[in-house]
Amino acid sequence: MNRYVVALALAFTGSTAAAAPADTIYRNGYIYTVDAKDSVQQALAVRAGRIVYVGDNAGAKPLTGKKTKVIDLHGRMLMPGLIDGHMHPQSGGSRLLNCSLDYEALTVAQFQSRIQACIDKDKKSGADRWLVVVNWFQQGMLPDGVETTAATLDALKTERPVIVRSSFGHSALLNTKGVQLAGIKRDTPDPAGGKITRDAKGEATGLLEDAAQDMAMNLLPPLTVAENLAASKAALAAMRKQGITSFLDAYTDPETMTAFADLHKQGKLTARAHFAVLIDLDKGATPQSAVAELLKQQKQFDQGPTVVAPSMQVRHAKLFMDGVISAPAFTGTMLEPYLVNKGTADKPDWQPGASTGPASYFSPEALRTTLTELANARIDPHIHVDGDRAVRESLDAIEALRATPAGKAMRPALAHDEIVAPADYPRFAKLDVTPVLSFQWGKPAPDTVGALKDYMGPQRYAIVEPQALLLNAGARIAYGSDWPVDPLDEWFALKVGVTRTAAPNAGKEYEGTLGPQPGMPRAAVLRAITLNAAYTLRQEALTGSLEPGKLADMIVLDRNFFTIPAEDIANIKVLQTMVGGKIVYQAKSMR
Repeated sequence: MNRYVVALALAFTGSTAAAAPADTIYRNGYIYTVDAKDSVQQALAVRAGRIVYVGDNAGAKPLTGKKTKVIDLHGRMLMPGLIDGHMHPQSGGSRLLNCSLDYEALTVAQFQSRIQACIDKDKKSGADRWLVVVNWFQQGMLPDGVETTAATLDALKTERPVIVRSSFGHSALLNTKGVQLAGIKRDTPDPAGGKITRDAKGEATGLLEDAAQDMAMNLLPPLTVAENLAASKAALAAMRKQGITSFLDAYTDPETMTAFADLHKQGKLTARAHFAVLIDLDKGATPQSAVAELLKQQKQFDQGPTVVAPSMQVRHAKLFMDGVISAPAFTGTMLEPYLVNKGTADKPDWQPGASTGPASYFSPEALRTTLTELANARIDPHIHVDGDRAVRESLDAIEALRATPAGKAMRPALAHDEIVAPADYPRFAKLDVTPVLSFQWGKPAPDTVGALKDYMGPQRYAIVEPQALLLNAGARIAYGSDWPVDPLDEWFALKVGVTRTAAPNAGKEYEGTLGPQPGMPRAAVLRAITLNAAYTLRQEALTGSLEPGKLADMIVLDRNFFTIPAEDIANIKVLQTMVGGKIVYQAKSMR
């Protein structure tokens, strides 16, 4: 425990503090603290937005005054609020307001029918207004391997340009009008960091990967101020219900931060908001100019040290090293080639192909220079790495940086880490790098079984989603939902983290666990979404555990995470969410 936490603890457990009545006392609970011993207590007291007591019922009784609100938990579980270490709230909020395919596995006919229903419902938009469709589970299209192209969308009854965005965020499908408006022709080159998918004749199919999506996305009208505000409100409402009390927006922009700043002014910011500004060198920026732009946005939007009420901080940079390893993108950067079927569909013969994915989006030199600039500016890097070569090159750059004074103080995070070379497992702990993982990906599903198994081969497939493998190698595991890549369902994700199993209704082909890896212990799963995620945001001295002196960010659950069957973790409901001592969400059954 550092000196700051000790000082806080002394300040809030001394005789003066103990004599003053608490604002709120919880008693008769299963209070899971996530302290150094993972201790369980019976009562907790809050005053002025901070925790002033954690212990048994008898110890809390002297803190009860005439105005103290006493909440009898009747044995219910109270724990720290969830800290989502990697999400995209503005995108998630706006998608709640858009035409959505809801992450469902669809046949081509169902895919077309759902989009046509959106077209028919929107009677106000003219022929020139883009229809934006979101939450397309591209890897789940039925039957497995079915092709979707511009022709699939051309069959719709509309003259509008159409763009369908995959839930992974790394692919988009256009109809022919959309392709034309994007200026994509036979001889149009692939942009840096992206791919225009083409057919055997060299014609664009309508599918754009990674940076190529910008060719269409840049044509969409930006969200209005009102739309941005509505998206932020929707995102925060979804977070409150899930029990999220802090989050990192892992790829932000000024419009998003403006919307959250407006909500803060209105007193409607109900979670501690952290933002990572994109560092992108593809369009002529240098590491120096990109970091200078980040610091400019920090000066505009960062609201200073963490205080009791939720506020905004801009202390992170987002870097992309690659795309995604799943078929059909194959934009994850790999050490060894993706496999290709050199046989037939009936008699497959999977052999190494020619592709190891694209070159990393940052060269080793550019990455080292960028990280050095960030370290000198006291900005922590949050790096997207999906393939094992992207992981290794990032670790190599961080290792070089650790030899410098500024580099020693940096808190780097590598997000996703879907496949990591076993030789690199111990490097996370050695270099003090936090893997920020989306536990819900570690289950049998179309995007793992269908989109990875054959293309990875048995040895690599056995180590995909290496959550427990990294944990057992000593890594500090943190959690990030990556919403809206998946629905915002933290409790399902935590269930998968423990079990590595899919939902009961996923289908027989997805029964069992993903590969031979074990799940993570329940305590490790909860620590990942509380104290460890708090560490990546540099707020572990104030949040992430329930200890005297810390901020009163906590949640009440309808069942005990530790005593229910593992599969039932997915069914947990949050009954109350408190941020800085203020109740921001309460279910009817808690009242």
